[in-house]
Formats: sequence, structure tokens, C-alpha cells
Amino acid sequence: MRNASRSAFAAGLFFFSTAVWAQNACDLNGDGQVNSSDVQAAINMSLGLSNCTANIAGANVCNVIVVQRVVNASMGGGCLTSTGIHTAALTWTASTSSGVAGYQVYRATTSGGPYTLLSSVGLATSFADNTVVSGTTYYYVVTAVDGNNNPSPYSNQAQAVIPVP
Repeated sequence: MRNASRSAFAAGLFFFSTAVWAQNACDLNGDGQVNSSDVQAAINMSLGLSNCTANIAGANVCNVIVVQRVVNASMGGGCLTSTGIHTAALTWTASTSSGVAGYQVYRATTSGGPYTLLSSVGLATSFADNTVVSGTTYYYVVTAVDGNNNPSPYSNQAQAVIPVP
């Protein structure tokens, strides 16, 4: 009986899509480049003039170290961070199946898996993997889970090629 209900639950997951991109942590405004706009954002965050959303010297840490790292990155240097230089940001379309209680994000370093559970993200439809390593290719899939923690089949696989600084 459990398999029958699991199959019915999973039937609506054909609408999943997953997108992944590598993002430099010093790109504070998310425009794909590190430049004077990001330096100004780092300064404003460190002075408390805007909300601190940086994850360079630690999550939501904004200080002179963050400003200097963004300045270095804007001049062509690497964006040294405490969590890594890059982030793989995933987004997906919410499942249309009824009874979805949350999503689980999985990662592999080989296409097709085996996949390792990275995080359960509740009903969020995005996840940022800030544990990626430069020069590595990662493969991600997402599952929906119902209220009994029954997972759907994996979504289609998305690939993130993490550049070398």
C-alpha cells in the first residue's frame, strides 16, 4: 500500500526544473561581476547603512575585512571567503502535487549519482550551496516530501561547474 501512495504522490512532479549557477560571493549585487558597485555595497553594509547580507567573512558579517576582500576581487583578485570562493545557487519550480510538505536537496560529484542529502529546505524553492570547491563539477537533484516524509522521485539533474578563482 505504501508504494501505491508514493507513486500517486510523485505523479505531479514532472513539472520540476532546476537551475544552477556559480556565483562569486563578492558579487554583492548579483549582477555577475565584482566591481565598484559591490565595493560600495560592502562599505554601506559595514557602516550599517544597509542590511548586511554578505557571506564572505561568515554569514551576515560586514566589516573592514569584507570591504577589503570585495576591493581585492574588484581588482581581479580572488574573493577569499570563510566558506569558499563560490556558491552554487539552485532554484526550482514548486511541485503541483497536493500534500507537499517540503523539499530535499541532494548533491553528487558524478553525473547520475549517487547523491548525498545536503539539506531539507521546508517549502522554499531555492537553496545556496556555499560548500562547493573551486574546479569541481557538482550535480544536483531535488525531491518533494509529503507530510509522512515520503520522497518523490528525483527531479531532473542540474549541473554546476565551479570555476577556478
